[in-house]
Amino acid sequence: MQYSSQHLETLIKEFSRLPGIGGKTAQRLAFHILRIPEGEAIKLSDAIKQVRTKTGICETCGNIAETQPCYICSDPKRDQGLLCVVEEPSDVVVLERTGHHRGLYHILGGALAPAEGIGPEELRLAELIQRVRLGNFREVIMATNPTAPGEATAHAIGELLRDFKVQVTRIARGVPVGSDLELSDQVTLSRALDGRKEI
Repeated sequence: MQYSSQHLETLIKEFSRLPGIGGKTAQRLAFHILRIPEGEAIKLSDAIKQVRTKTGICETCGNIAETQPCYICSDPKRDQGLLCVVEEPSDVVVLERTGHHRGLYHILGGALAPAEGIGPEELRLAELIQRVRLGNFREVIMATNPTAPGEATAHAIGELLRDFKVQVTRIARGVPVGSDLELSDQVTLSRALDGRKEI
């Protein structure tokens, strides 16, 4: 569809490239931007710019960070003997919302999916092994998604950590199979953490 403004057309095109945003939603968002006060539009633009230029990845855990290490890794009140392994930074946000996990995190950057070209080299597995080797962890909690790739990843990590003096557990199945952690409610996640078992 042709629009009377090239800038509007570009904005709609960029919105439609976002995950879960189709053409009609992209158009609605673009027209919304035109209707809101200029200050709000600039605030949105600045927020996007800031998140792209002022944030990076924590070298320790792989989480989104503005400092090195991130605020979770550098918090002395966290349980330094408890490490929770998740697939993505969004999983940390969900688990933190429960207020139930007070240890550290390790973000893999995905899950094993050989059919999609995601093998061990594409994940932060070497960094995890190094952290466990050098750290003083008593337990590693596998909180990967309860999907086939998530289960395969948890199992593979359990095998990799077998020779270390650390208990490896898996969150309980309170999280629906085939779902993502970010779609689970806090009570379900809290129960899943409580009911974790050794791999």
